[in-house]
Amino acid sequence: MESFHWLKDLFMTTDSVAHIVLLYAIVIAIGVYLGKIKVFGVSLGVTFVLFAGILAGHIGFTAPTPILTFMQDFGLILFVFMIGLQVGPGFFESFGTAGIKLNGLAATAILLNILVMFACYYIFFDTSNSANLPMMVGTLYGAVTNTPGLGAANEALNTAFPHGGAPQIASAYACAYPLGVLGIIGAIILIRYICNVKLEREEEQLKEQEGTKTNKKPYKMHLEVTNKYLEGKTLLQVHDFLNRDFVVSRLVHQGELCIPNRDTVFHVGDQMLIVCAEADQEAIMAFIGPKLDIDFEQQDQPLVSKRILITNPKINGKTLASMHFSSVHGVNVTRLTRHGMDLFASAGLPLQVGDKIMVVGPEDAVNRVASQMGNSQSRLNAPNIATIFVGIFLGLIFGSFPLVIPGMPVPVKLGLAGGPLIIAILIGRYGYKIHLVTYTTTSANMMLREIGLVLFLASVGIKAGAGFLETVVEGDGLLYVLTGFLITIIPILIVGPIARIRYKFNYFTIAGMIAGTYTDPPALAYSNSICSKEAPAVGYSTVYPLSMFLRIFTAQIIVLFFCG
Repeated sequence: MESFHWLKDLFMTTDSVAHIVLLYAIVIAIGVYLGKIKVFGVSLGVTFVLFAGILAGHIGFTAPTPILTFMQDFGLILFVFMIGLQVGPGFFESFGTAGIKLNGLAATAILLNILVMFACYYIFFDTSNSANLPMMVGTLYGAVTNTPGLGAANEALNTAFPHGGAPQIASAYACAYPLGVLGIIGAIILIRYICNVKLEREEEQLKEQEGTKTNKKPYKMHLEVTNKYLEGKTLLQVHDFLNRDFVVSRLVHQGELCIPNRDTVFHVGDQMLIVCAEADQEAIMAFIGPKLDIDFEQQDQPLVSKRILITNPKINGKTLASMHFSSVHGVNVTRLTRHGMDLFASAGLPLQVGDKIMVVGPEDAVNRVASQMGNSQSRLNAPNIATIFVGIFLGLIFGSFPLVIPGMPVPVKLGLAGGPLIIAILIGRYGYKIHLVTYTTTSANMMLREIGLVLFLASVGIKAGAGFLETVVEGDGLLYVLTGFLITIIPILIVGPIARIRYKFNYFTIAGMIAGTYTDPPALAYSNSICSKEAPAVGYSTVYPLSMFLRIFTAQIIVLFFCG
């Protein structure tokens, strides 16, 4: 047995680096694998790492508390910051006409979650016990399946209890989480029957909307100039008079094909290929002339169309107009693809690293533009580490700034979660203005997010494991399950019918909105499974940025206002 003494030391010597790494490796690996198991088609995913950590902590397989705290906080910062970078570019754009309504409904649901939590606290719990309200906060974030909110509440509790003794709210979170996942999906299904929704009819409505809606997707058409007013006018003059964004990518004058620029003169009888927004096509056609059946792109001409990937950091943030593609390079940019979506190449659109632009012109000119833009996929394969850590640095400073609010026992701080989240959103949206390249591949962003998340969950679980069994069996564990279920379903059953009856939203959009409000991927997966269109994903992505921000921010406000 002496020959295995080293193995015993590895598992029992809690302050050794090898033991700590082994602990995290085992907890995370077991949690991730168990999280893949589906029950009734639903899995808990990576959140199962929390339960694996609780089990490890319960049997005494642990590490020094300062190490656990560091890993927990560092994981939280990394996770929240990468979320902010992901949602930042679309955060402010999500507040369109329908977006304002959806985000308003999401914010209402979040407020109702909090109100139901307080109602359960006053109805079911002893308010004289100072630990009960923090535990209800843990229940709240388990019920809404929001792990970043748990992290923010945990971090705020450390501020509210500076001398230690903060309740282990992860126990309540773990009690409420499984039924929270099932409750969200169950409530979405229940709304279907409450509102008498027919899925086939909802699909038909989506098809009808696709056929009638106008948007900023690029629209291509061939026109002939018949308006005599345009005779002798330059392209720039026509553009300014119409006051609509369009690109003339090719023009035929007296049988000769050319690439027009701002000074190109229009003549009656000219034929041209125009790219514009779908919403502007009728106005442009009415002003210039009728459509033609010819296709310039099929003619044998020394012109090429090429998709060019922007990888040169110097281009980041520059507008299409400032690049002078037509006047300087003799080419035209007809469309732009960003995050898989086609956008109309309007003059004021700022370019970002990772964008793809469609460039039309002579082959040698197109190749010169490609060289200037970078057009190197290999440059995008590595994440911009400097930007990530500059952002974390700024986020920690911003999160540590004390805000004195009258009536508060201590100054409010956004903390390790709120500060990096807000800075990441701002950098993701406006980083190009200060020459920060924020592009990170989706796989790199997900990898860093998942690493941060599993470190946080494992640490919280291990710390909470020692008293978990007492909390569940001998304490209020079953009550946390019950109140968590109420916190989950009551707001959905209020907001869902309002969205349907008052605002007439499509059921699939409502399902995606609910999943986004609860930041719950399993609910989104269910919503996608019952719909052949993108409506659930659109609803999810519209409310997700604001919902994530509000979940994290309100977690700290609740703790600092009411649990101090």
